[in-house]
Amino acid sequence: MEPRIIRPLGICQEDFFILKEEKKMEYLIEVMPQLLVGALTTLKLFLFTLIGSLPLGIILALGLSLHFKPLRYFLQTYVWIMRGTPLLLQLIFVFYGLPTIGIVFDRFEAALIAFILNYAAYFAEIFRGGIQSIPQGQYEAAQVLQLSPFQTVTKIVIPQVTKIVLPSVGNEVINLVKDSSLIYILGLGDVMRAGKIAMERDATLLPLLGVAIIYLTLTGILTIVMKQVEGKLNYYR
Repeated sequence: MEPRIIRPLGICQEDFFILKEEKKMEYLIEVMPQLLVGALTTLKLFLFTLIGSLPLGIILALGLSLHFKPLRYFLQTYVWIMRGTPLLLQLIFVFYGLPTIGIVFDRFEAALIAFILNYAAYFAEIFRGGIQSIPQGQYEAAQVLQLSPFQTVTKIVIPQVTKIVLPSVGNEVINLVKDSSLIYILGLGDVMRAGKIAMERDATLLPLLGVAIIYLTLTGILTIVMKQVEGKLNYYR
């Protein structure tokens, strides 16, 4: 007499890890709305991070370009720490570490602060390189035209730097979309967490395919947009 195989109630052995072939597409369509709800959190973090980190990165880059050594050394240390430690560690520190000294943020605020501080450091280095690539003659011409330092930065430096750094900024923007998946560790309901919940609930890897489709769509759209912007800013083609 053959021994009985005990299987989970209502789930056959073939379906425990993957759904039947004919049900895959139907299941993906069914689970996609849950993933799209999580994608809203991902997009919210992405947009708010860009709004906060790009201006902060420009300010840091200008500070790094100053000849005032104490400020420059302080900002260099900040950039070194942010770029030299994993973003995941920074997320954990902001959400779990700061409360030990009485500084408490909710989950989304903690994630947003960590992302802004991290990406501002990367953008600062990108913009600093762009600023240093501007020929000294440009600044001398601004002095001859009697432009103020603010006018020099806004009318001469930033327009040229924008063209120079745009490809590097575009790469970081795409990385930001992918890095946003790290916030699931804080319990936020982003697209990755939604996929993980569906995967564990339904005992199938198909939700991760849906997650991959969403990320590929977002990065694909951003790639097209950045190429269009680069083309418009390239006046000499």
